[in-house]
Amino acid sequence: MAFFDRAARTIFLTELVSGMWLTFRYMFKKRVTINYPYEKGPLSPRFRGEHALRRYATGEERCIACKLCEAVCPAQAITIEAEPRPDGSRRTTRYDIDMTKCIYCGFCQEACPVDAIVEGPNYEFATETREELMYDKQKLLANGDRWEREIAANLRADAPYR
Repeated sequence: MAFFDRAARTIFLTELVSGMWLTFRYMFKKRVTINYPYEKGPLSPRFRGEHALRRYATGEERCIACKLCEAVCPAQAITIEAEPRPDGSRRTTRYDIDMTKCIYCGFCQEACPVDAIVEGPNYEFATETREELMYDKQKLLANGDRWEREIAANLRADAPYR
């Protein structure tokens, strides 16, 4: 019986016909692929991309130099130096992240009590040299200024789950 079944499939080309039918069926459906540099797919609010330091609405940086992000970083990619201010508060004088070491785990963002360090929505930060991946405080603050609207929206969307 199996011989006749296999012979019938060979003669009538059922595999070929079913493959052609599948192709014809998907030919008229909406395409799934996107034209990447010009079109971008949606990102989750929890997406962990390029790091950024945020500021308050007054323009003052949020980081209070508690060094929790430096302590929790499993890759030891964060280096912080701080000094006290005349009003008694502490602020960072140096905030460096070695992005070649970073594993994008998000622990720094979770440990920060004031949401100063966040991983933003930017995933297009390829460089030509390793030195460009050594982020200092000015670069991190510039990233925060550039992506503040998206970062704030993502944090608001994620707030109920924290």
